[in-house]
Amino acid sequence: MNDDRDTKRGRTSRRPAAVLAALGIAVAGQVAAPAAGAASAGRGPLDGLWRADGYGTIFSIGRGRLTTFDTTAISCLPGVLSAEQTAGTGGSASFTAREGGRGITVRTRGPGRARLRYSGSVGAIELRRLPRLPGACSTPTPGNPVKVFDVFWTTFAENYPFFAVKGVDWRAVRDRYRSRISPSTGDEELFAVLRDILRELGDAHTALLAGDRRFARPLRPGTRRLDGIPAFVAFDRRVQEFVEKNDTRGPLKRWGRGVIGYADLPDGLGYLRLSAFDGYADGGFEPNAAELDRALDEIFTASRTSGPDRLRGLIIDVRVNLGGYDALGLRLASRLTGRPYPAYAKQARNTPDDPLRFTRPRKVPVRPATAPVYTGPIAVLTGGLTISAGETFTQAMTGRTPRPERIGESTQGAFSDFLWRRLPNGWSFALPNERFLTRDGTSFDVTGIPPHLSVPGVLSDEELNGDHDTAFAKALSYLVNQRRR
Repeated sequence: MNDDRDTKRGRTSRRPAAVLAALGIAVAGQVAAPAAGAASAGRGPLDGLWRADGYGTIFSIGRGRLTTFDTTAISCLPGVLSAEQTAGTGGSASFTAREGGRGITVRTRGPGRARLRYSGSVGAIELRRLPRLPGACSTPTPGNPVKVFDVFWTTFAENYPFFAVKGVDWRAVRDRYRSRISPSTGDEELFAVLRDILRELGDAHTALLAGDRRFARPLRPGTRRLDGIPAFVAFDRRVQEFVEKNDTRGPLKRWGRGVIGYADLPDGLGYLRLSAFDGYADGGFEPNAAELDRALDEIFTASRTSGPDRLRGLIIDVRVNLGGYDALGLRLASRLTGRPYPAYAKQARNTPDDPLRFTRPRKVPVRPATAPVYTGPIAVLTGGLTISAGETFTQAMTGRTPRPERIGESTQGAFSDFLWRRLPNGWSFALPNERFLTRDGTSFDVTGIPPHLSVPGVLSDEELNGDHDTAFAKALSYLVNQRRR
């Protein structure tokens, strides 16, 4: 789910909840807003106020802290992100988020310009210096149910990119649901209304968090869920048993708390399964990257990537991949190519009253790793629970040569980082505001990336409870045929 534990928490995290730690969106209490005068009277080249190009966010830097304001045409609220400065030199500074420990870097790029990056994310957010906070930021925003609804609806109206693709008339949604809200509406009913709106959108990168008890996050209609950790573990066990039935030359070896698994198969083939691009270790992006590197170093050894005993084909299973850090997907892709190529381009909606206006696409490449790389045939197994960073990895593989064969079902269609926002009553919610483009400008947001070879029901009861795995068997057949050519 580009659902992350801490990324989607403040601005960009992608990992889905039930399985990998409640989506990592445990938002703390409301951030205290710095005084406008103190924020703008900074002492260093980065101190002061910065407005993001897109995202509806104002960043305040000063006194060793970075905080945010969430803005719309009708509101300005302290945001969910608060970070402490850990290093700084001239026009560059590094911060660590209080919740989740996400790393953030900000660098000046000329007069009145700067660029912000989140560790583990791809691309960057362009910033422009702001002389002062909008007046709404110094005026308390009422926390009554009607205002909560209006801020929620307006945030989507100004940032959500996919109304047209989904065929959603957002004004009609407002007219239909706002009549259910009054100043006396209770929390239960208010939550139900906002939850129902998210269900109507059916977007896996939307979410609503109301205190510690109420949480909602839909998936694309028709998606087979694996509800809760027991179901996920059962699927994982079934995959392991099936792989080992195929005369592997040893058990499925695991790394990263079992989220990564690999086994050698007959006929010179290999099987690599990743259930997420996160959750391998505590401590944020860097420990996760180190654990992924450790696994890939042990998998893509010199003997498996070159010489007479090298791999002749590789299955990569991301049918249940609930997201994480996009940069880790690129890290894996870099071990699967001998030449650089474009992965995708990323852009954000940036004009509140025009849903067709976006930031300039920022191209993201795949570059070969300096360690041993595998360059042979690949079959990628996908499904409706290939979400977020699982999808950006799948998209990054589309430009590879030779082209991987995708087998299974379409991915979920949720690529964007979560844009987490605050509501006037203290609740938090998330929405996507970015899209990912192929080299020719195609977007698979909403629809998902389709397979080359369709295998319906990869997570059906028949598949989960049976003694066969149709998609896996088709991947084996495809790779064996490639070897014979």
